[in-house]
Amino acid sequence: MSSDLLTKFAAALASGSIRVVDLTQTLRPATPVIGLPPPNAPSNPFAITEISRYDERGPAWYWNNISMGEHTGTHFDAPVHWVTGKDFADGFTDTIPAQRLVAPAVVIDCSNEAASDERFTLKPEHIEAFEATHGRIPDGAWVLMRTDWSKRTDPAKFLNMQADGPHTPGPSPDAIRFLVEQRNVNGWGVEAVGTDHGQAFAFEPAFPAHNMMHGANKLGLASLTNLDQLPPTGAILITPPLKIEKGSGSPLRVLALISA
Repeated sequence: MSSDLLTKFAAALASGSIRVVDLTQTLRPATPVIGLPPPNAPSNPFAITEISRYDERGPAWYWNNISMGEHTGTHFDAPVHWVTGKDFADGFTDTIPAQRLVAPAVVIDCSNEAASDERFTLKPEHIEAFEATHGRIPDGAWVLMRTDWSKRTDPAKFLNMQADGPHTPGPSPDAIRFLVEQRNVNGWGVEAVGTDHGQAFAFEPAFPAHNMMHGANKLGLASLTNLDQLPPTGAILITPPLKIEKGSGSPLRVLALISA
């Protein structure tokens, strides 16, 4: 890559002809965390405690202690997060190649379907219909499922737990199998609390977005927002998780670059 190309890129950012879109939900104590039934161990919610704020504890500085589970809020799923990806040496947050953390993205708009069916399931035919209009999913791209689920600002409505489990849209096993086996994707991202369908515990295999994506050394993004601001194709995602030694994932600030 020539330095001239990077200079033009920097100029486009400075001029606003490339726009930066924040795809991240704000972390706060009310941030919803995925719930698991016993005997599975729960993840801690986000917590923040003030250390000092320009006072006797520290006269010239403000800072806080924070704590949370790795998969809280808008977060990154590394391949080792799932048992199928446990043997990838480059599958931890500190070993994933940095080159994979800047990649193109396509956005499959399922917002109308999710509005009429909160358990909408993405299938291969939906992906093929997208490609018929927008072209084949590029190699190494993120595939993002837009549902506008992030517009549910009430935590209970966002998690949408019902008597038979969560009612949230997501992918079918065949859709994930198609992306893993027939498209060279970088990873899979959604607006819901986790990358799988709310009823994915009953799918075969169970939790296919985790099982098959991570088993193929692919990445995940969950609790995204502002996908309605992205074009179907042409966006670039910047997705570096915290570089936690042997981390299974982390909260992160996901940024998208698009043409203004």
